[in-house]
Amino acid sequence: MKTSVFAVMSQMAADYDAINLSQGFPDFEISGELIDRVNYHMKQGRNQYAPMKGVPGLRDIIQKLYLMNHNADYDSEDEITITAGATQALYTAISAFVREGDEVIIFEPAYDAYAPAVQMNGGVVKYSRLKEPGFYIDWDEVAKIISHDTRMIIVNSPHNPTGAILSEQDMLQLQKLVKEKDIVVISDEVYEHLVFDGQEHHSAARFKELAGKTFVIGSFGKTLHATGWKTGYALAPAPLMKEFRKMHQFVVFAVNTPVQYAITDYLKKHPELKGLAGFYQEKRDYFVNHIQDSRFKVIPSRGTYFQLLDYSEITRKDDQTFTEELIQNHGIAAIPLSPFYHEKQENMNILRFCFAKKQETIKKAAEVLCRI
Repeated sequence: MKTSVFAVMSQMAADYDAINLSQGFPDFEISGELIDRVNYHMKQGRNQYAPMKGVPGLRDIIQKLYLMNHNADYDSEDEITITAGATQALYTAISAFVREGDEVIIFEPAYDAYAPAVQMNGGVVKYSRLKEPGFYIDWDEVAKIISHDTRMIIVNSPHNPTGAILSEQDMLQLQKLVKEKDIVVISDEVYEHLVFDGQEHHSAARFKELAGKTFVIGSFGKTLHATGWKTGYALAPAPLMKEFRKMHQFVVFAVNTPVQYAITDYLKKHPELKGLAGFYQEKRDYFVNHIQDSRFKVIPSRGTYFQLLDYSEITRKDDQTFTEELIQNHGIAAIPLSPFYHEKQENMNILRFCFAKKQETIKKAAEVLCRI
């Protein structure tokens, strides 16, 4: 297995003291109230193992949020599990169901944790490339690559790295494809609250037949700006979750106890999270407006906190080389798009920038980009 491009670029950013718009994490402070609640629960002695499936109060909160936001009624006891971040949830779900020779369909450019998890469990990855412009799924193509060995399909919306989102029609197409087939779906929805321009996030949880064979994966790290807390969750029907927990108990067993209690307290007081979309849309627009005089071409971001930029008017160098030059010569770090594909990409001229940053960080980065 190769080292993740995120780790490589963040290390280079640190080595060259570059503005880090590569790895997806905020550089602003999280809620002081959240930190106070963690401290409170530590002092209350909640420092030992949490229940394997997660603190009951937090699972109850998630149950209420999905009922409110998606009209999806998950049982908090048997269908919701707290995980050590979304990546652990993804790996555990894949490990619980993928066996030697099973085929898993992945859409690329794809988040780089999917394929390794499949391959480490003996599975075979089958790739379907998102179509440009817009990075959309060709469902007719997907139907053709489904075989009797297809065990799983992994979708991601809002999509990292492109910022594309799946429509209601997309989800209905997926539901139709897997109907009456022995296929498990993973719906990676860690950026569910970060959807822009008045558009809507269509969770797999909203579609009854699809939800019946789907793991919905979420992340409090993304929602609460606390990626270092590594706290996420998985939702699935009880029969699927039963198998998930068999693997979960030996991967991590339980998740950080005081953090779970703190998140529970916070969400009880602040259950409405839709303001996040406006918060990050403002940052996206600020970034885009400040680079409008640059030679980079903006590829629309409809969700997440990532912005793709086309640099074809600047140089013909490959994206890996250009990314390294940006760090070494200009002091700004991004992520090349080519590592999100399984095969070497020729003439790839797109970089991914994270705008989950303070205004001054975004402005400083934009000034650098406008000078290139």
